[in-house]
Amino acid sequence: MNTIIFRTIAPLIVATMLVFSVYVCLRGHNEPGGGFIGGLIGAAAIGVFGMASGVATVRQALRVDPMAIAGFGVFLAGFTGVLSLFTASPFMTSIWLYLPIGETTIPLSTPLFFDIGVYCVVFGTISAIALALESDREEEL
Repeated sequence: MNTIIFRTIAPLIVATMLVFSVYVCLRGHNEPGGGFIGGLIGAAAIGVFGMASGVATVRQALRVDPMAIAGFGVFLAGFTGVLSLFTASPFMTSIWLYLPIGETTIPLSTPLFFDIGVYCVVFGTISAIALALESDREEEL
């Protein structure tokens, strides 16, 4: 499935999927979605990019090993749970911080950072699997 049409349209598809995956991740705390489904969409984009451009190009574009992204996600998700222990609350209790910026107040919360950690875990793990499978397919051809 390495046609000229697919190779030409793949970067547009990948960019759209990555933006949508971040959108789904960030809206997931209050709406359907979240880190898991956002990470799956992002990893699917990496899979599409790998099919169109090859594994070497994808690894160069990522600049970071996907398993390192997954490891960072595990650390971030775990750290958000540990933060609640500093407030004498049970593990994984939500902590909110309201940042006043100009005339707007931006709420930051530990569930947001937990979702981002889950996103990184799923994105990194599934991307690593997809790239390994694609590199095996390239070797067979």
